[in-house]
Amino acid sequence: MDTITLGNVEITRVVELTARGLPRDFVFPDVALDHWQRHENWLAPEFLDPAADEVRTMIQTWLIRSEGRTILIDTGIGNGRERPYMPFFAHLDTNYLDELAAAGVRPEDVDVVINTHVHGDHVGWNTVLADREWRPTFPNAEYLIARADFEYWNPENEIRTRSGRQSQNVFEDSVAPVHRAGQTVLWEGDHYDVDANLRIVPAPGHTPGSAVVRLRSGTEHAVFAGDLLHSPLQIAEPDCGPSFDEDEAQARVARRRLLEWTADHNALLFPAHFPGAGAAEVRRDGGKFAVKEWLAWR
Repeated sequence: MDTITLGNVEITRVVELTARGLPRDFVFPDVALDHWQRHENWLAPEFLDPAADEVRTMIQTWLIRSEGRTILIDTGIGNGRERPYMPFFAHLDTNYLDELAAAGVRPEDVDVVINTHVHGDHVGWNTVLADREWRPTFPNAEYLIARADFEYWNPENEIRTRSGRQSQNVFEDSVAPVHRAGQTVLWEGDHYDVDANLRIVPAPGHTPGSAVVRLRSGTEHAVFAGDLLHSPLQIAEPDCGPSFDEDEAQARVARRRLLEWTADHNALLFPAHFPGAGAAEVRRDGGKFAVKEWLAWR
């Protein structure tokens, strides 16, 4: 297990799906090829496969132990999902719960689940199928979900989303069941304090309720960025966005603010989908940014 301690907080990476390639023009259809070629010397082969023309990503979540509580940031894709418009998320059978167990955590041990946003690869293990019914995976946890995302993705509200049918069934099988069980906290406002070390801060654009989780413990800082970044290319070229952003202009603003905060606080940056080290320190580089150092897990 990859584990690091920052101040009084322990962080463990829990992987659901190891690194794999997705077509570059699917993930970043509006990003010119020369952007990738300009940075190929450091993106390949870990984050970019030029021969296959693929961006390499992975599905991982973050297990946090803070102030005596066990906290999960995002829950991956989940098993046995019907995802007719996202086939690579459909009908999976991964050993994610076994990976949690290897980190010393049973489902009943989890106290808090933070969903950085309501997308199918961030809320899937919120629930498991039991007796043909989707039920909360973590029976003793409160699930923190931004009210903005809860309302936006709730099909009862009939909101026309940019992604259309891609998110079909996600709310119904991964969010609604925990809400019916009375385990959701629909937070709103300019921040939500999980405890003295962890604060959720809105970062809308990728979705209306997208958020980042800032960590401060002693002199140590980190930020869990959800999907504000899908590739390290976006550190060097922060105006480059993926096809998954509901509001591209708003997402660009949120991404720059994230990178500015990370660089100015000498914080570790933990995006959701970076393979390799998975996290990095970032520095300013003129009007853009650069990786200062990749995380060495210890």
